[in-house]
Amino acid sequence: MAQFSTESPQDQGSDHGIEAIGTVNVTKESTQSSAIPYFVLVISLAGLVSNGLVVWILSFCIKKNPFSVYILNLAWADFLHLVCWTLITINFFFPSPLVSIREVITPVTVIFYSVGLSLLVAISTERCLSVLFPIWYQCLRPRSTSALVCALVWLLFVLLLAVLGLTCVYLVHSFCYGVLVTSSMWILLLIALMSVSSLALLLSVQCNSQRRQPPRLYVLILLTVLLFFLCGLPFGILLLMQNLKLDFPSMMYLFDLSPLLSTLNSSINPLIYFFVGSSRQKRLRESLILVLQRVLGEEAELEHGPKTASIGPMEITP
Repeated sequence: MAQFSTESPQDQGSDHGIEAIGTVNVTKESTQSSAIPYFVLVISLAGLVSNGLVVWILSFCIKKNPFSVYILNLAWADFLHLVCWTLITINFFFPSPLVSIREVITPVTVIFYSVGLSLLVAISTERCLSVLFPIWYQCLRPRSTSALVCALVWLLFVLLLAVLGLTCVYLVHSFCYGVLVTSSMWILLLIALMSVSSLALLLSVQCNSQRRQPPRLYVLILLTVLLFFLCGLPFGILLLMQNLKLDFPSMMYLFDLSPLLSTLNSSINPLIYFFVGSSRQKRLRESLILVLQRVLGEEAELEHGPKTASIGPMEITP
């Protein structure tokens, strides 16, 4: 996991296990003069507020549907990922002589990153299937699919975190290194799957946009995936290359930018929800509740057909 470290690349390259996950190789001089830790802290705190607001609205203010379950769990994953980055940055400014924050927070941060990636894969894949196989999606898809998928994702990575904790701290470090490499390859597979499903969805939206404006829901998914490729993907590449002991000349820049881009990726999603869901005439004057209600209301229309459009907006729970 990317951190603000003062160790040399040669020293870090010889480590195995948890301590070798994504440490940022920068010199002491560049670290002291860099403004990246300050930006990371500010962005993380802002992202905690925005994702916390999305979690609160989707949990208590809006009636749930399959897509809102995914968005709620994605907001939780981003929120917890930003909590880890906040703790790492605070520890950078105020080092603790008693507790090794790196060993404790590193695997947790990677887990929350992987949970968010897995949920993005599930969102893009399910929406792609709904476009390619609309009859199956409307008639044969179990209603609890989204909740079940989210539960399995969280369970899988909680078990992985437990395995990493046991093997890397108490047992054999060589086995721990194998688990880390396997996890990195799994992340690479998820990225490939999301690329295929998002491309299929993009082609479908492009074809349908010639006849009518694409639904906000599809635009929201594509923008969220695009944000991940721009900001979240470097963190995954860094994990993969470090766990495979690979190196390239420009890797130093990736080390420097990875924390900043990772926090941006987890912080900007609520802004995407707002600007995609808000109307152009009333933008910046509508509440986030109304915006999310409008976007998630399209889920019901796409799932049950155009008749749902006459029912009105989604119900807001008191």
